[in-house]
Amino acid sequence: MATCFYGLSMSLCPKPKTQTFTLNLHSNPPSSSLTRLSFPRRKPFIITRSQTSSSPAMDTNPSTEVYKDFSPFLKIYKDGRIERLANTDFVPTSFDPQTGVETKDAVISEETGLTVRLYIPKAKITENPTKLPLLVYYHGGGFCMGSPFCAYYNSYVTSLVAKANVIAVSVAYRKAPENPLPIGFEDSWAALKWVGSHFEGKGPDEWLNTYADFGRVFLGGDSAGANIAHQMGLRIGSEGLVGVKLNGVALVHPYFWGSEPVGAESTVAENRAMAEAIWRFAFPTTSGADDPLINPGKDPKLGKLAAERVLVCIAEKDGLVHRGRHYSELLKKSEWSGSVEVVESKEEDHVFHLNNPTCDNAVALMKEIVSLINA
Repeated sequence: MATCFYGLSMSLCPKPKTQTFTLNLHSNPPSSSLTRLSFPRRKPFIITRSQTSSSPAMDTNPSTEVYKDFSPFLKIYKDGRIERLANTDFVPTSFDPQTGVETKDAVISEETGLTVRLYIPKAKITENPTKLPLLVYYHGGGFCMGSPFCAYYNSYVTSLVAKANVIAVSVAYRKAPENPLPIGFEDSWAALKWVGSHFEGKGPDEWLNTYADFGRVFLGGDSAGANIAHQMGLRIGSEGLVGVKLNGVALVHPYFWGSEPVGAESTVAENRAMAEAIWRFAFPTTSGADDPLINPGKDPKLGKLAAERVLVCIAEKDGLVHRGRHYSELLKKSEWSGSVEVVESKEEDHVFHLNNPTCDNAVALMKEIVSLINA
């Protein structure tokens, strides 16, 4: 069974590839919050620390001395360097003959480096040219990990595109802690506006101009990405997005939280502190666990969600399972007029469908998302 690090599956790191960045620990906002965090080790959210020995020289060298060790996900060194330990591989764009899906990348902003990966079911479009539903997908990883370009997510979105016969745009929002929240939310909105700019067939990308049906738009995401998808649905409802009709939102194992336990959620102080810690790590200026960006129950705009239908997917053994159920109840009690459905995968943990995509429960979960899109 996969264990979790604040919504990050331990199985997120099948390959020992790394990626490094530099963070100024002395002058930027994350530094003060990082020094206050405490990370006790207890289920359901677990941090595994590496047990490597160090020499005296290493202990005095800021380029090798570890400031915070979040193995097997990332390490922060005392010189500000950040080393990501998982899902840093890059899968090039291609045509996949097995699924008939073709991919390409697009740059939305040269200034910020915001990019997306686009997917089309090329084989089906060639046989029957037509407008297809459009899915905008936001990857998970605690706002700190993951990418549309790694094999983990590229494979999943490719499969979803093939099975749902949909066009997809997978968003590479900038990640914390180098780019602390709310930057990831703002990038996600910028990407959504870029997608919407194609509704008259005059946008910068020909695939979206030619094949996307902007009357059938869906948002989706897993874990932290599900949180983002929810927030984007709220923003469409609050601010509008010209030419875009949001039909549905698929939230898979959404990363929501709050200061008070819900349902049968753990009341163990250490567990609850750990679940909140990654949020504070990614968003140092947050007001805390009841920030509306992490706790939908504290958001006065909840009823403005633009989608007509919401699918909430939860997993029985996931530490966030009760939050998913609670979210659905909050929607029902709000002034939102859409319909919400909760689907639970028994005997499964957080993002199991990504770790074991061919298991029976993963196949069943995929069918639920495809049904949302094709209903």
